[in-house]
Amino acid sequence: MALDDFKFNFMGYRKSAAIVSVTLVLASLLSLAINQVNWGLDFTGGTLVEVFYEQSVSPEQVRIDLAEAGYEGHVVQYFGSDQDVLVRVPPQKNLGERENAKLGDRILESLRETARSDVTLRRSEFVGPAVGEELTNQGGLGLLTALAVVMVYVAFRFQLKFAVGAVVALFHDVMITLGLFSVVRWNFDLTVVAALLAVIGYSLNDTIVVSDRIRENFRKIRRSSPFDIINTSLNQTLGRTLITSFTTLIVLFALLILGGELIRGFAIGLIIGVLVGTYSSIYIAASVLLLLNISREDLAVPVKEGADDPDLGTGF
Repeated sequence: MALDDFKFNFMGYRKSAAIVSVTLVLASLLSLAINQVNWGLDFTGGTLVEVFYEQSVSPEQVRIDLAEAGYEGHVVQYFGSDQDVLVRVPPQKNLGERENAKLGDRILESLRETARSDVTLRRSEFVGPAVGEELTNQGGLGLLTALAVVMVYVAFRFQLKFAVGAVVALFHDVMITLGLFSVVRWNFDLTVVAALLAVIGYSLNDTIVVSDRIRENFRKIRRSSPFDIINTSLNQTLGRTLITSFTTLIVLFALLILGGELIRGFAIGLIIGVLVGTYSSIYIAASVLLLLNISREDLAVPVKEGADDPDLGTGF
């Protein structure tokens, strides 16, 4: 295999890429420390109200009516037909604990005052903050567990240096995704947690494909530096990486446009994760391998005692 196979000098720009990545991760950590994220109803607790309109109604109009009534952070969506509407409202800062507990009645009154037809209450529920805190802890533990399992798997499947590179890349992807949600103030609920876990799986799959080609080329190409071997491997897998990312993004944009309000956070989280994960599988994981001085000896296949040396032949 000739080194002329690679056409783009990915690793030649690794220092510039590292500066961009470190800047984005630090900015994300700073935003998370100052602003946190815009916690959704699943985490903060709040009120869920399901109503039935005698005539069809637009969720956008209901959102406008609730905003004019002074409610913040509400989510409105169809719940079946265009007459069944589900309203989710987080605890309101201008109301006390008892008033927030009775928020469902206040929302229903507001909807009836602004409705163009009769409004019937189907369901009204209050989710307390204790449930939200439990879900927050479980979501965080889920992400940490996923990263730990990934490191063990990659270390067993390849080598410890590959495991470090993979985990650094995954941490990079998750932190930048969280940072964007924090900066833009998108609603962060359990669907976004599911998206983050899916990002870990997607990015890991891409990283493993690249790592497998790097390991294969380290064993094939005898007279080349790790820098050139990694560049060759990245160029050989570039087509597969771009096609996979492109087809995945087509589906995610379809979900974003047609999936409705309930799945919007999931689609946005995955779109960001796929874009950042594609970048990190090329630059972050591979750059960490060079930083850790990966060598042919790290990936050498152990030869059993008494076995013939493949480079010397069998002697026949």
